Amino acid sequence: MASKSADAHDLSRPKAETRDRRFAIGVTSFNAPAAEPALHIVSTPIGNLGDITVRALETLAGCDLVACEDTRVTRVLMERYGLSTPLIAYHEHNATKTGPKLLAALDEGKAVAIVSDAGTPLISDPGYRLVGAAVEAGHKVIPTPGASAILAALVGAGLPSDTILFAGFLPPKKSARLARLEELKGVSATTVFYESPRRLSATLADMIEAHGPDHQVCVARELTKRFETFERGTLGEVAGRFAETPKGEIVIVLAPAQAREVDAADVEEMLREALFDMPVSAAAAHVAKRTGGDRKALYKQALAIRKASEGGETGNAGEED
Repeated sequence: MASKSADAHDLSRPKAETRDRRFAIGVTSFNAPAAEPALHIVSTPIGNLGDITVRALETLAGCDLVACEDTRVTRVLMERYGLSTPLIAYHEHNATKTGPKLLAALDEGKAVAIVSDAGTPLISDPGYRLVGAAVEAGHKVIPTPGASAILAALVGAGLPSDTILFAGFLPPKKSARLARLEELKGVSATTVFYESPRRLSATLADMIEAHGPDHQVCVARELTKRFETFERGTLGEVAGRFAETPKGEIVIVLAPAQAREVDAADVEEMLREALFDMPVSAAAAHVAKRTGGDRKALYKQALAIRKASEGGETGNAGEED
């Protein structure tokens, strides 16, 4: 049972009461109920087609229309599970033209599903624009969770997962990429990036420049597929394993920044540097953020330094809030 692509006329047909809403798992066929009129965000496999959920299959079968990045890619999934719901391409190059058509279908009370080529929609793709427009127009949005390259890489990396930051794709040019890495340098969270295979070596080199060769990292490749790999170790070690351009999709999981251990002399030096161009309260807050120290204690110390430097007088004694 093959799926078909939707054209402008397909948005208003087939009728809900006549369209085939079956899906198949192996040799067994199931009938899906008509999906609730809404925009359904449906997660699909990131590689292994067996990672689809039953709820996702029911939703794709029960919707009136499936919006996808590439109909050729989604059709493979549809044919695997005997789905016949019409497909329509929706991606960054046609979003302005196709988005209003999808909203019109929602206005007519239809159930519209949106999928990406792989994984959870809206993660580094333009689907968020459609969701935003649907919400603004008063339509219900229903997420159907499932496979995600971010989570698959994170749980397989062996790095802290209590606090995470997804940073998407880094800029392609070296200067901009280094600037972005510097912005993220002090983040006390495990940071997850997507990267293209051809830029992986350059990106790892820039990460070494920003974080040093001893910073822990994991590079996950071809997640859920036959040649899935996790390369774990220091940036220096892992970068050496990718001297040649690898094949497949890449996820980089970078360990959190380590809190700098400082002694009393370090703290005093930081305060003196901060006081050079900051008032006492701002200097205390600045050093507290860098060291994790108590702001009030640092304020008192900074105030004492300021008084000593001014011969026992200060105009900032009342600035603590």
